[in-house]
Amino acid sequence: MVMERKKITISKKGDDGYRVISVRLKENTLASIDTLATQTNRSRNEVINILLENSVAEVEIKE
Repeated sequence: MVMERKKITISKKGDDGYRVISVRLKENTLASIDTLATQTNRSRNEVINILLENSVAEVEIKE
């Protein structure tokens, strides 16, 4: 009996809508992010994205 081979699809890196950037953070801010990451079993990157996505919508620019 011959099993039909299932194709594996791999997308090119970078096609997910994300871009890599570099950010300088204060040590205590990074420590807080790392604590949140540990407590939620998420990566530092995931925590930063969640925080930024939720915070950007709450910004009010004062003239």
